[in-house]
Amino acid sequence: MEAATPWYVPFARALPALVLAVVITFNADHSASLGLLTFGVYAVVTGAVLVASALRLGSKGVVRTVTFAQGILSVLAGVVSLALPFGGLPFFVFLLTTFAAITGFLELYLGLRSRGRSSSSRDWVFVGGLTALLAIGVLLVPPGYAQPYAVDDFEGLLTASTIVVGALGAYWAILGVYLVIAGLSLRWAAAPHPSSESATGSAA
Repeated sequence: MEAATPWYVPFARALPALVLAVVITFNADHSASLGLLTFGVYAVVTGAVLVASALRLGSKGVVRTVTFAQGILSVLAGVVSLALPFGGLPFFVFLLTTFAAITGFLELYLGLRSRGRSSSSRDWVFVGGLTALLAIGVLLVPPGYAQPYAVDDFEGLLTASTIVVGALGAYWAILGVYLVIAGLSLRWAAAPHPSSESATGSAA
């Protein structure tokens, strides 16, 4: 069996995703600047978690190498995003889609390669696939999209920036909930079974 993700790693990745999903949901400003700032925070935090997780793996191998690479790329993307919060929508879309495509592919590859050999393979496949879909979805948004809308007495303008930032918030919400469930599943799987403990005690 290959190394599996420690149960607390999904929790650590879920926390910033859920917090930032709430920030975007309850913020009327869906500008590219907000997207860059929130994405930067998320990428740096989760990247640091992945790097720490890779370094804690006792044995060297594909899991450690891919997880470490994914973490480093995430941190770098986050630093660039935080350093250029006013880069504009084209820059935000480029950075987000590049990050999502590369890290999504890495995690998807890790999950597919580890099927039947690691208890984390299903989680890696889901997260990697979801991240890759984020890249595709963002790329499908027309850059100059602007559509007026009216709800009751409120009138607004739905723009490409609103859609992209909203999609990022939705991605974080789905990702965060899934990672919490994944963390609980790994925690329960790692917990000693009562019958095993009884058998051990009897043998002693």
